Amino acid sequence: MLFPASAKRGILFSAHCAALTKVERHTHINGVGKTTSNLGMRWLLLAAMLVGVVLPARAQALASGCNISLDQVRLANPLARFARKLVSEEPITIVAVGSSSTAGAGASSAAASYPNQLAVELKQHFPNHSIAVINRGVGGEEVRDMLKRFDTGVLAEHPDLVLWQLGTNSVIRDEKLSDTSIHDGLNKIRAVGADVVLIDPQFAPKVIVKAGVASMVELIATTAKREDVDLFSRFNVMKHWSEVDHMTFETFVSPDGLHMNDWGYACMAKGLGMAIAEAAQRPVVSAKAISQPVR
Repeated sequence: MLFPASAKRGILFSAHCAALTKVERHTHINGVGKTTSNLGMRWLLLAAMLVGVVLPARAQALASGCNISLDQVRLANPLARFARKLVSEEPITIVAVGSSSTAGAGASSAAASYPNQLAVELKQHFPNHSIAVINRGVGGEEVRDMLKRFDTGVLAEHPDLVLWQLGTNSVIRDEKLSDTSIHDGLNKIRAVGADVVLIDPQFAPKVIVKAGVASMVELIATTAKREDVDLFSRFNVMKHWSEVDHMTFETFVSPDGLHMNDWGYACMAKGLGMAIAEAAQRPVVSAKAISQPVR
């Protein structure tokens, strides 16, 4: 069930209502909304009742057996802007930009995409805070395509945190990805003061058979380190499921052999939510303080 097209983008939905949002719409956590339309209000109330029952139970069921630890997903750097918004109790906006695995390809519904599942996870970590998760995933895109819509699709939302999933389509098509293009995107995000987390390709049959996958994962990791931004290594998380937890690909990959399924997206969201929550609440020690000798 989806909200009618007349639903206004500015309305703040609750975390449960969020999961019904379509790709390219907002997902809101713990918001208090107003509408001038009685019909719109009835839609919201009905959705809240339905999703409040269905989605949390569904997400929890999907994430069952998802034994992911903070050590696997811990981000290298604190999320400074996210942290400031938590302290000031201001609403937080997250934009998830990427290709089809951000859009939710392979999932049974838009509600099961990782951005929507992440909204549920963040609601559990920050039950009293208003957080909007906006899905800007477009299937088939590479970094050069994403950069063309950064200004209107990402930065125009005034994000506090940008989750940038990249690299998979370049691997699939045997194309090179320049660290310069990643640098250009990061500069755009930095210009608006947002935190950023890069997300690398998925560990899936149609990805790992490609010759360029290892170099792509390495490129994104080294770029994140050099640019001093965070990386959520989806590739290593999923590889752990396969090689350490001994899960079959059918457990977390959809039948197309490329995209994640509902369980995979839910477990990814659980790990990402855990990583965001820890990095946003981590004590920050300045580099200057660290460099001072002990006397």
